[in-house]
Amino acid sequence: MSLTPTHSYDDDSLNLGQYAEKAYLEYAMSVVKGRALPEVSDGQKPVQRRILFAMHDMGLVAGAKPVKSARVVGEILGKYHPHGDSSAYEAMVRMAQDFTLRYPLIDGIGNFGSRDGDGAAAMRYTEARLTPLASLLLSELNQGTADFIPNYDGAFDEPTHLPARLPMVLLNGASGIAVGMATEIPSHNLNEVTQAAIALLKQPSLGIKDLMQYIQGPDFAGGAHIISSTEEIENIYTTGKGSVRVRARYEIEKLARGQWRAIVSQLPPGVGAQKILSEIEEQTNPKIKAGKKKLTQDQVNQKELLLEKLEFVRDESDGDAPVRLVFEPKSSRIDSEDLMNTLLAQTSLEINVPINLVMMGMDGRPAQKNLLDILSEWLQFRTQTVTRRLSHRLNQVQKRIHILDGRLVVFLNIDAVIAVIRESDEPKTELMSKFQLTDIQADDILEIRLRQLARLEGIKLEQELAKLQQEQEEFQHLLDNETAKRKLIIKEMQADAKTFGDERRTMIQAASRAALTQTVADEAITLIVSEKGWIRARSGHHLDLTQTSFKEGDALAQIIETRTIWPILLLDNQGRVYTIDSAELPSGRGDGVPLGSLVDLQNGATAICILSNTPDSQYLMAHSGGYGFISVLKDLTSRGRGGKACLSLHDDEKPLPALLYQQQNTLVLATENSRLLAFPSNDIKVMSKGRGLQLIALEAGDALQHCHLSNADKISLCSQGKRGGMHQDNIAVSMISYRRGHKGKLFADNQLTILSIDSD
Repeated sequence: MSLTPTHSYDDDSLNLGQYAEKAYLEYAMSVVKGRALPEVSDGQKPVQRRILFAMHDMGLVAGAKPVKSARVVGEILGKYHPHGDSSAYEAMVRMAQDFTLRYPLIDGIGNFGSRDGDGAAAMRYTEARLTPLASLLLSELNQGTADFIPNYDGAFDEPTHLPARLPMVLLNGASGIAVGMATEIPSHNLNEVTQAAIALLKQPSLGIKDLMQYIQGPDFAGGAHIISSTEEIENIYTTGKGSVRVRARYEIEKLARGQWRAIVSQLPPGVGAQKILSEIEEQTNPKIKAGKKKLTQDQVNQKELLLEKLEFVRDESDGDAPVRLVFEPKSSRIDSEDLMNTLLAQTSLEINVPINLVMMGMDGRPAQKNLLDILSEWLQFRTQTVTRRLSHRLNQVQKRIHILDGRLVVFLNIDAVIAVIRESDEPKTELMSKFQLTDIQADDILEIRLRQLARLEGIKLEQELAKLQQEQEEFQHLLDNETAKRKLIIKEMQADAKTFGDERRTMIQAASRAALTQTVADEAITLIVSEKGWIRARSGHHLDLTQTSFKEGDALAQIIETRTIWPILLLDNQGRVYTIDSAELPSGRGDGVPLGSLVDLQNGATAICILSNTPDSQYLMAHSGGYGFISVLKDLTSRGRGGKACLSLHDDEKPLPALLYQQQNTLVLATENSRLLAFPSNDIKVMSKGRGLQLIALEAGDALQHCHLSNADKISLCSQGKRGGMHQDNIAVSMISYRRGHKGKLFADNQLTILSIDSD
């Protein structure tokens, strides 16, 4: 079998893989450069630049009579943008929306959509023209500041960029998706960006932290409130990517008789009033999920939680108030911050706004840039633009001076010039020869009108020439002196900021992210725990539980009256605590569920007791080794089913049931060897976890067995004799009181085993 190839390749052949790679890269770059990403120079994508240039070319400047949008779109498609009319019109609509762009560039007349997602009217119904602010991009266009390239069919020329007088890429931002990259540039305040650019132009050594003294952060068109910290915003401006947390702006309006309501007046970017209303409707009237027969427990909890606090929500937005959402509470007793925190956490009233500062740089390459890079590159672009404008203007002045020099020669020799023109067969050549004129000057003289050579015109000519010579000196000075040029750029930027600048709309004030601390409705419940570790919950307090039944061989261990919003914790025999979600507890009708199904008990552990009270309540945590501490309940909670470590135990030590702690109590301790010790409970240290302080000194073979907190003068001891006889003794606390850490007092010469301690 021959392995010789049967086909040969000539020198013009191309490997298919190489061709595919090359073709894909060319396509990707065409999308990146031709559609998706803005330029750092003028902040515009190609379609936006073409729209502005076409409208400028049509004379649709600010103050001009607007024309139908369809006519503008036709001009754009026919001359510069050979794509669908919908894409051009959608881009045009976006440039006219004051709730999308911080500084709209198009003045739209008619229905140009709404912040609730309503689309614009058809382009045959709307009209458009440029806004005054568009002059920042277009006013210097015909002053030699931009390069022009042929359009798609070579019939017209279009600019490669617009001579932006301010950093529009930061002012209006941009959003786009390309091949393998995307951009999300937020809008910023014109005054702040201008001040930062001026400061950097004056002192190029400034860093990002220095620039943030001027640019506090994004400034969205719809206002709202950025709650991210200064450090988080600085990190975004340093790396060029990240996200800021933005929430709605609202105020609490006081009404008569102690009533109140919340008024939302500003929403995060991309969020409309209808979206908020639909989210609230979805939570208060949830639909059964596909494949389910009833609502999930989470849906039920969300519904009850919101309906417990919110009575009405209305959209009162109109022309005078673009955003006005009114939230009325269920009762005036509901805390306003609690209601708003619930709404912020459960709806788009608070969202993350992504930031990705990707754009086309001055080198023509897409890149992710930080704030310093953006402003530095734009200042480089602006310096080049002003240099080109000055050179263009200087060239025009020099050409005019050249023409006027020729006319001055004619004015001084008018009779001779007239004689040459009248008598010569080739007056141009003879004029050039006799008066040392150039070709341009000779043509101008031959086309000049005689009345322009009158004495009065001669005076005007000398005045114009003197003025132009002065301008020539000024332009030349600016071109030759970088300091003077920099001062000119600064002066122009300050003038533009004074004309178009406005106050910041978005408040920046660091705050904690809204989170639900309450995931279920606040209801009173009673927990019933059996000896074998089964738990259930019944609604209400002070219940008659005499008829409560248990599984065969099981019995009641604990009854705890609590609330659904309070923490519920389980303490196991290895010193770990686990958090139980009250929403997962079954109702009291039945035997309940084993505790092991609600949490993941570690290493075969078993339950010791259940704790539940207010989050700030304190519990005495102690173990048989004679050590213990006070712990705050909320510090013991955890998110995972595996719980968290609490008591540090040695071998053969085990926790004692936790006791609700109060400072005025006396702590009474009893050991297996019947030793008693009592001391003030405020001698114990507050800790979140660990071994704790020594409560009682234990002899060899002894162990702490009972703990009791009481403010009574006497305690009641239940004990058992060696022959099984039961004894009840009342003992004055003062008779057994010692300092913490002592051995205590022997009870009944060790002839009785203490079974329990209770208040007398």
